[in-house]
Amino acid sequence: MDPVLTTDALAKLRQPRPYPAVSLVMPTHRREPENTQDPVRLRNLVAQAEKAVQEDPKVPRERRLDVLDQLRRAVAETDLVHAEDGLVIYAAQGEYQVWSVARTVPERVVLADTFLTRNLVAAQAAEQPYWALAVAADRVSLWSGDPERAAERPKDGFPLTRSLEDPDVERKEQIGDVPSTFQDEDARHFLREAHEKLRAVLATEPRPLYVLGSAPALALLEDLGSLGPDAMTIQQGGLAEGPAAAVWQAVEPLRQARVAAATATVVAELDAARGRREFAGGIDEVWQAVQQARVRLLAVEEHYRTVVRQEGGHLEPAQSGDAGSRDDMVDEIVEQALESGTEVRFVPDGTLEEQGRIAGVLRY
Repeated sequence: MDPVLTTDALAKLRQPRPYPAVSLVMPTHRREPENTQDPVRLRNLVAQAEKAVQEDPKVPRERRLDVLDQLRRAVAETDLVHAEDGLVIYAAQGEYQVWSVARTVPERVVLADTFLTRNLVAAQAAEQPYWALAVAADRVSLWSGDPERAAERPKDGFPLTRSLEDPDVERKEQIGDVPSTFQDEDARHFLREAHEKLRAVLATEPRPLYVLGSAPALALLEDLGSLGPDAMTIQQGGLAEGPAAAVWQAVEPLRQARVAAATATVVAELDAARGRREFAGGIDEVWQAVQQARVRLLAVEEHYRTVVRQEGGHLEPAQSGDAGSRDDMVDEIVEQALESGTEVRFVPDGTLEEQGRIAGVLRY
């Protein structure tokens, strides 16, 4: 399973494929006894997908065999032992991908000429990912984090390492000219290189940034230039080698404080929009406004899901499995909003109780 869901990865997933591009989506469970049902559920869903591919007259025989083989490879790679809240499997001619997401998804199998990405798009928006840069004198590492975990990202020149051995150290000791670890020119050059590589990452994948290191390391990085308004420093050294859990624990208090401040800002914007009559609340109002690309800011409670059906141009409550029912309308709204340039913010459950658990600030 791919541990990092990036904007580039989503863009590639949304490209057209030769029919059929198979999307298999199912909810999973993190703990016993609920997770004991996941393997059976997956087998049944895979059988449903195989039957749909085999019985589709539009699929040439050679392509059918390839897609079914890709689907079986994907299932063999699926790790249900470490499952999160949702599983998404894609299989098409010559390729497959498996994603585990920290967001509940509905159970479904879809055959189309593109993969069904709305659940991944919503999961990425809800993840609130961040970067953490851990700095030491001989190593600078970059970590991709979210509310659940952090993982080192060995890419784009990271981790950056150097040797601290100095061939002239004996001469410098004799004349009393041994520089501080973060004051000599080699250290400045080392951190300048890390600074430049990080700026390149932020340019292509902007996220909130947390920089971890000792006070001298942080001071030197600050001298080299700003890393943007979303950068925060944490004076804690010894984390350039990890472990991942320690990096996550160091960042988590600041991340929670940032989320609380952002939530308060969103609530204030919604209240102000209501006063200006530029407000939409509840899934039906928001859905209609998003369809018209009128929503500037969309706020959604983190675990809000509802089953609806479209009736007379409006969304009405429904039961899962009913004719015309739509189990992932919230994810569909999020994806459509992002496509029209809407800022999407997920907020803690209960924040929007009076607004219908989903609300928007309108552009007009």
